[in-house]
Amino acid sequence: MTEEELGALIVDAALSVHRELGPGLFESTYEACLVYELRSKGVEVEVQKELPIIYKGAKLDFAYRIDLLVGGKVIVELKSVQELKDQHLAQILTYLRHSQVKLGFLINFNVKLIKNGIKRIANGI
Repeated sequence: MTEEELGALIVDAALSVHRELGPGLFESTYEACLVYELRSKGVEVEVQKELPIIYKGAKLDFAYRIDLLVGGKVIVELKSVQELKDQHLAQILTYLRHSQVKLGFLINFNVKLIKNGIKRIANGI
């Protein structure tokens, strides 16, 4: 599957989860349900995937954790917050840059309309 095909499945799955649960729950609840939705469509999903830090050519014993890596090609960072902040965008941009992944989604489930909580971020590596 291409990044764009995976992206369409991710958005569809997020819509389904939000329609079923609505806003106001913990991020971990949305994560579990989104993983369920994607896997039920036959999509590979890695949860809390470690992203090592390479500093001056050395791999350090410190790693970031990506919420979801979908199909090995798309990063999904999940939130359940009042509003997305610049730091949330910076977080996913950092993950994209350090992973060499080209497409990411920042999804905030704590919104009345989920379409207002989905941000598509493309990394022009």
